[in-house]
Amino acid sequence: MAKPRILSGIQTTGNLHLGNYLGAIRNWVGLQAEYDCFLFMADLHAVTVPHDPKVLAENTLKVAATYIACGIDPEESTIFVQSHLPEHSELAWLFNCITPLNWLERMIQFKEKAKKQGENVSIGLMDYPVLQAADILLYEPDIVPVGEDQKQHLELTRDIAGRLNYQFGTEKKPVLKVPEPLIRPDGARIMSLTDGTKKMSKSDPSEQSRIDITDSAQAITKKIKRAKTDPERGLEFDNPERPECNNLLGIYQLLSNQTKEAVAAECKDMGWGQFKPLLAETAVEALAPIQEKYTELMSDRTYLLQVLANGKEKAQAVATPTLKKIKAAMGFMQP
Repeated sequence: MAKPRILSGIQTTGNLHLGNYLGAIRNWVGLQAEYDCFLFMADLHAVTVPHDPKVLAENTLKVAATYIACGIDPEESTIFVQSHLPEHSELAWLFNCITPLNWLERMIQFKEKAKKQGENVSIGLMDYPVLQAADILLYEPDIVPVGEDQKQHLELTRDIAGRLNYQFGTEKKPVLKVPEPLIRPDGARIMSLTDGTKKMSKSDPSEQSRIDITDSAQAITKKIKRAKTDPERGLEFDNPERPECNNLLGIYQLLSNQTKEAVAAECKDMGWGQFKPLLAETAVEALAPIQEKYTELMSDRTYLLQVLANGKEKAQAVATPTLKKIKAAMGFMQP
């Protein structure tokens, strides 16, 4: 029997960080044996905000290397670049023509990002969720791993699929499969080192807010030493008045591969002066083999480019028939 399919991706807007690894990539690694994973570099999404064309391609390659270094196996999973398949953009246009404008106007992430960008906000940023729907539905996955902050986007994807099925399919013969979300309870949302109420993000102007996967041991230690904390002694999970404490404990739990109960017992009597060096040592040790593999991969670009070429071929074998099926349902003349 064929494995159920998963689809996910990350924007190519800079170095990936601990939140990307613990909140997404490590989860994908664990799913490879059970699922047929389609994992892409979202470079079309990367240009919805002002970007530097000199580094876009290089960033895309870096993300591919990071996927593999973190444990994504190109023999098990399909790794590909979003823009290498024109089907993504074409399906996004078709979805634009059936998606009501008010569905996009209510998207929370657009409102938040638009405030930051001011006059620079683009139509692409507003239309981002429709392209994301095309990314997903093109491969008709069974499930989509999402963090809490992406639940609204996946609901929009499901709404668009439902609308397409209603307008151009039948109840007994829908055009597209409607995917289900997979929300991981632990590690789904790693927070900033400077503000425990905000998600760790590549777009944060402060490098202190995040630990990049490729940060040196010295940089990791320095960032953790400077991480925002509180004056209380004794560390605990799930206290709403101590978001930074909950976040740093959560990072330690995931990187040390312990249970929440074990970490709570280990750290309950610690002060920050004792805990931060422990967290820094654990983070450095956990990221060292990933960094070693990443460096090796970036020095063998021929291999990386071949992985992406193979991934494009495998992705296109699924994407092209899906797009043809949708166009036929919508009444387009076939070439």
